[in-house]
Amino acid sequence: MGMADVRATATHGPSSGRLGGGGWWRLVLVVGTALSALLVAGCGSSSSSPTTSTTSAPTTAAPSTTLGATTTTGAQEAYVVGTGTVKGLGSVLVDGHGMTLYLFVPDNQQGKSTCYGTCAQAWPPLLLPAGVNAPVAGAGVQSSLLGTTKRTDGTTQITYNKWPLYLWVNDSQPGQATGQGINNLGGLWYVLSPSGHEITTTP
Repeated sequence: MGMADVRATATHGPSSGRLGGGGWWRLVLVVGTALSALLVAGCGSSSSSPTTSTTSAPTTAAPSTTLGATTTTGAQEAYVVGTGTVKGLGSVLVDGHGMTLYLFVPDNQQGKSTCYGTCAQAWPPLLLPAGVNAPVAGAGVQSSLLGTTKRTDGTTQITYNKWPLYLWVNDSQPGQATGQGINNLGGLWYVLSPSGHEITTTP
């Protein structure tokens, strides 16, 4: 081998198969690029888009609230003492359902009931429910005249101007006062005016 051949071999290096020195590096570069692309693709396919779990706040039905003694449905509790109109009697005391209220003359405005047994069945006392501290004054009623009295069975009866208040079983709807002025089960029964006095007029 001459000097020219030696210089050529030293410059270009030995050939390996079909690839020269420059072809070998090009092959390494191509393979490396391909491997990098595969790695990136593999990472991209293995990672899924993050899912955000959205938890809705539990829905609860709004409780029926009592505002004073009027519920959100507009119905009043029975222990609300208000006023209503009865034909021939004018403005009288009524309970929260609009039913006419009465006093029993033998109670003698002493703040205590004398109506028990059969009397209380025909003339149910207007009671304050357990857990309620005081009766509620409706429209036209003087709250200062409202009070309560304990009955012998432990229940609490509502009073007005020291008259224990009663309903009458024969009144079936608001605006009635079929018990007005009758002498029944030991005494007379009258409706009350908003001022707390008996109305003795016969309708």
